[in-house]
Amino acid sequence: MKNYRFIDGTVTSPLGFTANGICAGIKAYGSATQPALKNEPLLPSNGKRDLALICCEKQCSAAAIFTKNLVKSDTIYVTQKHLENGRAQAVIVNSGNANACNPDGYEKAEKMCRIASEVLGVAEDDVIVASTGVIGQALPIEPIEAGARAMRGTLSKEGGTNAAEAIMTTDTVRKEWAVQLTLGGKTVTIGGIAKGSGMIHINMGTTLSFVTTDAAVSAEMLREALVEAADVSYNMVSVDGDTSTNDTLAIMASGLAGNDEITEKNEDYHIFTEALTAAFKRVAKMLASDGEGATKLVVCKVDGAKDENTAKVIAKSVICSSLVKAAMFGADANCGRILCAVGYSGAEVNTKKIDVSYRSAKGEILVCRDGFGLAFDEDKAKEILLENEIDIIITLSDGSGSAEAYGCDLTYDYVKINGDYRT
Repeated sequence: MKNYRFIDGTVTSPLGFTANGICAGIKAYGSATQPALKNEPLLPSNGKRDLALICCEKQCSAAAIFTKNLVKSDTIYVTQKHLENGRAQAVIVNSGNANACNPDGYEKAEKMCRIASEVLGVAEDDVIVASTGVIGQALPIEPIEAGARAMRGTLSKEGGTNAAEAIMTTDTVRKEWAVQLTLGGKTVTIGGIAKGSGMIHINMGTTLSFVTTDAAVSAEMLREALVEAADVSYNMVSVDGDTSTNDTLAIMASGLAGNDEITEKNEDYHIFTEALTAAFKRVAKMLASDGEGATKLVVCKVDGAKDENTAKVIAKSVICSSLVKAAMFGADANCGRILCAVGYSGAEVNTKKIDVSYRSAKGEILVCRDGFGLAFDEDKAKEILLENEIDIIITLSDGSGSAEAYGCDLTYDYVKINGDYRT
């Protein structure tokens, strides 16, 4: 029985949180079509939202996990420093520029925190800062400062969706969610927003995601829950094999729901983590299905592996294969590509006991039994693979380990999008 339920909501659904997002003109700042905003009283009245603020009415316990890429945005170093005490109250985040690989990146990230502090009336070291967009270009601070000041007094419970839109880059849909559960007789809400479409690969790895809850949870237990939930969700997503320089998954807990604070891995901790995991798996599918240029969500499900880790290694290997991804785009039921990816995954597996099938809303078809390709109805297979959500099912006979990984097809549009990403 599930101890949670999804509701319509966003990052502002939990008690105490408000947000907003606007178009500050960050990407176009200084161009021929966008005037500088430093001395301008008005912001662009149209265009894409690119600056968001999230705030809680009180200081929260907080935690975050970050990219494992050695090349990191300076926003990560500033946020890590601010979270050393396990506390936070606000988030400032921009899209359009990653603030990565810049000589003044750390200074700009700190400046963003000062701006949020002044606008929101919170301590500067209680601000989480993040950026996303083009790497290696100087971050213009002027539109961020003007935009944040324009949002003074405008944050609201309804502003979560604006914030979700403001962190999008090549995303085609906003990603927001909320889930409710009961802890100690108290109704608890967890909400969040995320972005991600390209430069997504298994290595932490979520691009940007901001989570809020009104549960009372210590910072230590928040981090434990984040790691546990991300391990079977965000860490199982791959769009293109590239791990971002900016990946940040942060959570703030206000405690306003009134439950007894979770300070150890007790029953309430496991209920909370179960709900968080379910939400993260839903977001993982959103990220994969919105991969750059993608037309299909592809989920690889592995059962019967030696153990869970083996199943995860195999599922990741299949979902990351460019040949598998291309076959899914072409609706080609080529089991050889699946077997090949299993074989080079490094996992210990009995290759003479591998079954492979494809499944979608149009049905399921077995294409490989005991490691050997089968004759099958090609027309039926194509019909199954033309759907926009496809399961690759791999059944082994080595144990009881199972896992699933989330990816997408590889299309012509992926190259088109990334061939002229900056221009």
